[in-house]
Amino acid sequence: MPDLPTPEPTDGDPGRLLKNENAVDDKDQHFMGMAIQMAKLGAGAVEPNPMVGCVLVRDGLVVGKGYHRKFGGPHAEVEALRSLESPEQASGVTAYVSLEPCCHYGKTPPCAQMLVDAGVSRVVVAMADPFPKVAGGGLSLLQSAGVETTVGVMQAEAEELNAPYLKLVRDGRPWVIAKWAMTMDGRIATASGQSQWITGPRARDQVHRLRARVDGIAVGMGTVLADDPMLTARVKNDHFDASLPVTGRFVFCQHRLPSVESKLVRSARDVPVTLVVGPEVESEHLAELEAAGVESIFLASTESTEMVIEALQLLGQQRMTNLMLEGGAELLASFFAADRIDECHVYLGPKLFGGQAAKGPIAGVGIDRIGDALQFRLVSSEPFGNDLRAVYRRVICEE
Repeated sequence: MPDLPTPEPTDGDPGRLLKNENAVDDKDQHFMGMAIQMAKLGAGAVEPNPMVGCVLVRDGLVVGKGYHRKFGGPHAEVEALRSLESPEQASGVTAYVSLEPCCHYGKTPPCAQMLVDAGVSRVVVAMADPFPKVAGGGLSLLQSAGVETTVGVMQAEAEELNAPYLKLVRDGRPWVIAKWAMTMDGRIATASGQSQWITGPRARDQVHRLRARVDGIAVGMGTVLADDPMLTARVKNDHFDASLPVTGRFVFCQHRLPSVESKLVRSARDVPVTLVVGPEVESEHLAELEAAGVESIFLASTESTEMVIEALQLLGQQRMTNLMLEGGAELLASFFAADRIDECHVYLGPKLFGGQAAKGPIAGVGIDRIGDALQFRLVSSEPFGNDLRAVYRRVICEE
């Protein structure tokens, strides 16, 4: 993971005091919507940085646009300014940016100062950036230079887009995506344990696209022993920048370790594999696994729920933005019990398995009362032939 400073949680909205009271009109909504759509093009390439888009407008016409393409590369504002036919075109334009322009030197110069130097007269921002080195400083820089600023245009949409980044900055841990495929009667395997395949090729292709976008894929030892998976992203007809980080593979090992003959271990030198090791693991052949290229994270916790909480904090310190769970019912049960599932991708296949012994997606003891259920909201649903994918995000109920 990139070596960036670990952010501290911030109290409240750092841009709240800088937000002016300009009315948001349809024009601002329209162009900010364009900037947010541009930002989405950076998904999977910019983490742990946020996805950001920028649109430059003069007299109601777009004259330049850009987005943050990959981690360490130019920011959206720079890309937009570079897209102009000439630098002079920036004078007097309105810049629509989906996140507060940065004000510090990192891997790139401060974007807020570049907008000032270019002669931009107005900057419309969807949301303030809670990252401690920005946290309203970009807006202050713009305002002190006489640039008109408007903050909060399509803020909810911008926060939705960068929810994993915000989770990392505010909570210090990665965004967790739980993915599973199940039958119409809620089974992830038959009574004998067969699970391939519940869904068809088109739905499985979408899973590989998600794998290519996240920072890490996690399974438990039960899945390793039962399926001997590779957990690599095999995406057809897509072109990925070879310089971008490869999705890492993580195995939660509470009691056991994988065999050196497993597909994960045999491919560890090509695609990173990290073992998340509890103190109860028989560690005699850890040295052999590490000699094969496997890395390890050692936990102090012995209980599965505490292991999840500890592991996510350690991964957050390594600047991991999002982690996808492809483990079986036991691993999902641990994350469920720890209340550490932020998003679910549920694939529904047109099959019925039946049987009391056929597993559901989440094991464990579960809950006793419906009122204690974790609450989610439907974000999207999409059919793939006879299969259906539904995406849900966690709803945090305020006490």
